[in-house]
Amino acid sequence: MTDLLEETDETGDERVDAALGGLTRLGTLPVSAHADVFEEVFGGLDQALASVNDVSGREREPEPVDGTPERRP
Repeated sequence: MTDLLEETDETGDERVDAALGGLTRLGTLPVSAHADVFEEVFGGLDQALASVNDVSGREREPEPVDGTPERRP
């Protein structure tokens, strides 16, 4: 079985890399503690995503699934 934790690449975003780094603890913890680790990692990823702003300083609008910009009145 391949150890997925050994094959991780950096994403280029320090906040995301730091959050994902928490997954390395899974091998040393009992399975019953994994949910807590996943919650911490998810929280870090959520914070990194929430902090993404466009040049104007406003939070980016989510893009529609089909990739076309949404028109606002």
